Amino acid sequence: MDTYARWPVTFVRGEGTALFDSDGRRYLDFLSGIAVTSLGHAHPAVADALCSQARTLLHVSNLFGTTVGPAVAATLDRLVGGGTAPAGGKVFFANSGAEANECAIKLARRHGGPGRFTVLSAYGSFHGRTLATLHATGQPAKHAPFQPLPEGFRHVPYDDLGAIADAIDPSVAAVLVEPIQGEGGVVTPEAGYLAAVREICDERGVLMIVDEVQTGLGRTGAWFAFQHCGILPDVVTVAKSLGNGVPIGACWARREVAAAFQPGDHATTFGGQPLAAAAAQATLAVMEAEDVPARAVAAGGRLQGAVREIPGVTSVRGAGLLLGVVLAGPHAREVTAAALQRGLVVNAVAPDAVRLAPPLLVSDAEIDEGVAILDAAVASVGGASGHTS
Repeated sequence: MDTYARWPVTFVRGEGTALFDSDGRRYLDFLSGIAVTSLGHAHPAVADALCSQARTLLHVSNLFGTTVGPAVAATLDRLVGGGTAPAGGKVFFANSGAEANECAIKLARRHGGPGRFTVLSAYGSFHGRTLATLHATGQPAKHAPFQPLPEGFRHVPYDDLGAIADAIDPSVAAVLVEPIQGEGGVVTPEAGYLAAVREICDERGVLMIVDEVQTGLGRTGAWFAFQHCGILPDVVTVAKSLGNGVPIGACWARREVAAAFQPGDHATTFGGQPLAAAAAQATLAVMEAEDVPARAVAAGGRLQGAVREIPGVTSVRGAGLLLGVVLAGPHAREVTAAALQRGLVVNAVAPDAVRLAPPLLVSDAEIDEGVAILDAAVASVGGASGHTS
């Protein structure tokens, strides 16, 4: 169906940070399938795990236990806790970030009980494309073609604590927030925002749900971006990089919150099946062995510092290896096209902002090569005249 405005490139192979198209041309991938292939393409540990699991057990449904999923859940629980000790929560596995957020929304309603069903989220947010997560997404232009959307969602400005406090009434079950608005333009709130949201939720007796679908698993320089603030949410959703390209999502919740779900309240045919879980298990093992949060800090610092020096770049938003390169004018799509022509994959995440999310194992040489291509791409569309850094 005609739902994607695809670029005129067909990729047939990938290796690490490199992609190769149907003509054999090499590209540097600084998008990672939208922050998905955080270990790079065709990582051997993930490929081996998939091959082994495919020969062992693919699927039995969630009516029966398997061995891989619980191990992945235990690892996620430990990483939510910072990596050294379990956080004390439980995990529901899904197939995507939207499904993980759908689970979080249903859990919030079940936990809230009759009359407490409203979820507050922020303008500019993105939480998925199901009808419920689309309404949670704070982008009214995306709502218009699909009205009427499910009830029970309310939006407030991002990074506005007063608006959250004012919007909480007896119907509110949860506040759903991104630590960094990825699809909204790689927008980072003021320091202390998440910690203050945590305080408001505690004071008002509502759940704090943090959407870490794009920011989670090392990308911002911590296992989860909320950890930069020293807090623990009630619910955390994750997907994208969890399977390094294999579809899998997860909704983590504190044990007492997760207890609101009873058998039959929520389900999935494929969520957490052994093949996807094996990919996640291998991905997480490599992430821990490589200490990807530390790598994101170091590589992100190098990348951000170099990009700031490009004429035509006015600022850089984000953290670690999730960056929004802000241009002097609304030229992001033209810069993206020019970069692609020169062998660099990025994307326009706002009219004036280009998103960079390279693999967390990107090398210094690849960063330098990518920055040189981006510099040439910006110059080619006349962006140099707006240099202010």
